[in-house]
Amino acid sequence: MSKITERVEILAKPIVEEEGCELWSVEYVKEAGTWYLRIFIDKEGGVDILDCERISRRMDPILDEEDPIPDSYVFEVGSAGAERELKRSSDFEKFMGSEVEVKLYQPYQGRKSVVGKLEAYVDGDVTVSGILLKKSQVAQVKLHVSI
Repeated sequence: MSKITERVEILAKPIVEEEGCELWSVEYVKEAGTWYLRIFIDKEGGVDILDCERISRRMDPILDEEDPIPDSYVFEVGSAGAERELKRSSDFEKFMGSEVEVKLYQPYQGRKSVVGKLEAYVDGDVTVSGILLKKSQVAQVKLHVSI
């Protein structure tokens, strides 16, 4: 995690929790020449636009005062989403038994992704529906919603 995202996470966490939500992640990325600072939140029963608005309004003056980013950027607060990425060990623990999609660096049995039930996560190795995928094979793991 970059120093910017770490700093913003420290600033945002108490506010997000005071608003009855959980801080899922913070990202600072450049897209089409513009920098974006995004705070992703979650809560039991789901996040709505009012949650995002309250947290955004509370964070704006703090970001202005603390000034963790010297350049201009767009600030957004949003839901972690139904198909959120799992990154931390705690994410994997929370969603053990859920359906996930594992994107791979190289094809496995002719596929660049594997969809199935998350059965284990050990030191970056992921087991999905009986298939052990080594950390070196895994590009991304996210929740998968079947339609």
